Amino acid sequence: MALHFELEEYHWRMRRLRDAMQDEGLDAMLLFAQESMYWLTGYDTFGFCFFQTLVVKSDGTMHLLTRSADLRQARHTSIIEEISLWTDRVNADPTLDLKNLLSDMDLLGCRIGIEYDTHGLTGADCRKLDVQLQSFGDLVDASHVVSGLRLIKSPAEIHFIKMAAELGDAALDAALPLIKPGANEADILAAMQSAVLSGGGDYPGNEFIIGSGRDALLCRYKSGRRTLEDQDQVTLEWAGVFAHYHSAMMRTIIVGKATERHLELYDVCREALTEIEDVLRPGNSFGDVFATHARVLEDRGLTRHRLNACGYSLGARFTPSWMEREMFFSGNEQIIKADMSLFAHMIIMDSETETAMTLGQTYLTTEDAPNALSTHNLDLIVQ
Repeated sequence: MALHFELEEYHWRMRRLRDAMQDEGLDAMLLFAQESMYWLTGYDTFGFCFFQTLVVKSDGTMHLLTRSADLRQARHTSIIEEISLWTDRVNADPTLDLKNLLSDMDLLGCRIGIEYDTHGLTGADCRKLDVQLQSFGDLVDASHVVSGLRLIKSPAEIHFIKMAAELGDAALDAALPLIKPGANEADILAAMQSAVLSGGGDYPGNEFIIGSGRDALLCRYKSGRRTLEDQDQVTLEWAGVFAHYHSAMMRTIIVGKATERHLELYDVCREALTEIEDVLRPGNSFGDVFATHARVLEDRGLTRHRLNACGYSLGARFTPSWMEREMFFSGNEQIIKADMSLFAHMIIMDSETETAMTLGQTYLTTEDAPNALSTHNLDLIVQ
C-alpha cells in the first residue's frame, strides 16, 4: 500500500469517527466525499466523478463500492480490504448495487448517515439513492460528521501542511522575477505550478488564479492569457500542495507605480488582516473573524467593494475546490480551536476605478496567537 501516514494514524481517525457516529446515533455512514475517504483510509483517486461510496459501520467495518477502474487504485492507496464493483452498462443503477450491499451488511432498518453535501454525489445519483433507500432505514444528512473531525489537524497532518506552505512560498519566489512589463501570464502560471510539482507537491484542488489589468478584479480562474503592460496590476491566488494538503496565499502585485487607490486599499487590507490575527484564537468563532473584516472595511467606506466571506478552513481536498466546508461569513458559529489550518483573505475590488487589492495567507491556530505559515511578509509588492 502507498500510504502517506502510519497505520496508527488511520486507526486513530477511525476511533474518532466511531465516537462521532455513536454521538449521532448512527449505525452506519455512506461516505461520498473523496476527502473523507482519503482522510479515513488513504484512498486517493479522482474517480469520485463517478458513483462510489465507502460504507462505514459503527463497529469499524468498511466496504467500498466503486467501478473497475478504481479497484487497483483502492488496493494500492488505501487500507480498505472489502471492495465491490458496480458494472458500467446501459441503464446502470449503482444505487441498487448499494442497496443490495447494505442488505448484505445487515443494515436493513438501521439509522444511516449520508454525506449529501459533496461534489462526490451528483444530483442525479442522489435522487436515485433516495428512491432506492426510502424504505430501507432511517436516512439522515451526516455531511458535517467527517468534515467536522477534519477541522482539527493531527501532528502528521500539520507536518504536511507546513511542507505545502514551503511549496507555496517557492511558487511566489518563482513568479516574482517574471512579473514585469511584457511578461505573459502563461509563463507566470507555468513557473508557479512547476515550483510546486518539482518540489514534490501535487496539483491543487482548484486552478491557480491569475488576472491582470481589468481581470485582476476577478476571484476565479478564467482561460485566456494576457501580456503585462508598463503600468499594471496582477492578482494571484495559489496554494502549495503536498499529499493533497493545501496552504493558500493571495496577493495583488503592482507593475510600475502603485496608484493612490492601490495604496489606500492595501492599507485597509493590511489593517483588516492584522486585526483578524487577534481574532484567530480559541474561543472566537468563524463569524467573529468575518465581523472583524466587515467592520474594518465598513469604517473605511468600502462595504460595497468587499465580498461576503473572507476565508475558510483548508487541508486535504480534491477538485473542484481546495476550500473546506467551514468559511468565515456572517453568523457562522463554528468555534476556532487549536490546530486548525485557516486561510484568511482580504479582497477589495473597486470596479468604479478598476482597482484591485488582495492580501491573504494561511495560519495554523494555537492555544494563543496564530502562526502564519508563509515566510513572506505582507508588504505590498511593486515590481
